Amino acid sequence: MRTVVVLGIVAMACMVAMAQGGNFFQDAEVSWGQGRGKIVDGGRGLDLTLDQSSGSGFQSKNEYLFGKIDMQIKLVPGNSAGTVTTFYLSSQGSTHDEIDFEFLGNTTGEPYTLHTNVFTQGQGQREQQFRLWFDPTTAFHTYSITWNPQHIIFAVDGTPIRDFKNHEARGVAFPKSQPMRVYASLWNADDWATQGGRVKADWSKAPFVASFRGYNADACVWSNGAQRCPVGTMETAASTRRGGGWWNQQLSDMSYRRMRWVQRKFMIYNYCTDPKRYPQGVPAECKLR
Repeated sequence: MRTVVVLGIVAMACMVAMAQGGNFFQDAEVSWGQGRGKIVDGGRGLDLTLDQSSGSGFQSKNEYLFGKIDMQIKLVPGNSAGTVTTFYLSSQGSTHDEIDFEFLGNTTGEPYTLHTNVFTQGQGQREQQFRLWFDPTTAFHTYSITWNPQHIIFAVDGTPIRDFKNHEARGVAFPKSQPMRVYASLWNADDWATQGGRVKADWSKAPFVASFRGYNADACVWSNGAQRCPVGTMETAASTRRGGGWWNQQLSDMSYRRMRWVQRKFMIYNYCTDPKRYPQGVPAECKLR
């Protein structure tokens, strides 16, 4: 089984690597950093920089209400302790929804921590953390969020690592009514990011740089109070079942097995298995399948 899963991961990674993304000039804007974020390569890439004075970030020009968002990222190489690189979706306000990829840097030779979280109506604390099965600093890898009315699926190079399901019928809130923008950032979090803040950023290694490309949003754009979906989205959803278009995508049996393999091998924290954090019992979604 392990051989089959690994081959599947490699094959999917090759397929994803061939995918082409949009143009950052058209799709995004550098939102902070005083010049530390720069669109490069004719709009095909965007570099974010962090130094001791400031980090940087960008956001999508559009807001989305459901979709599949892909981003290729090459993380800060070498000693990245104290740095955090993010790629996430978020709405606005105190009761915002949010879907997070965060990459916590580490000392040279130690692996990054991939931190995921889901906020609903302003409430988060649904962290799952992973080590990656490759070095994310030597090449671009694709990180994807599929968000539809029933699932939020996190994937790395096409391999699902987490599936947050809609359990509203069981009293669990699910993000489905607040449009969200895509955000990415590189910032200093050396008070907590690496080994609980024990290891600080080495500013002699600055500036730190994280590179982005292949941004692709196959998503329903929210504009002037209305949702505008790509042509064929609903037709594809009506004519396909499991594994079809993103609107009704859920994990096939094979995808579910691959996700469980990743979780068994590479997950290092799961809020659902932390009884010390929840002495009165874990959240309701942790008890549902």
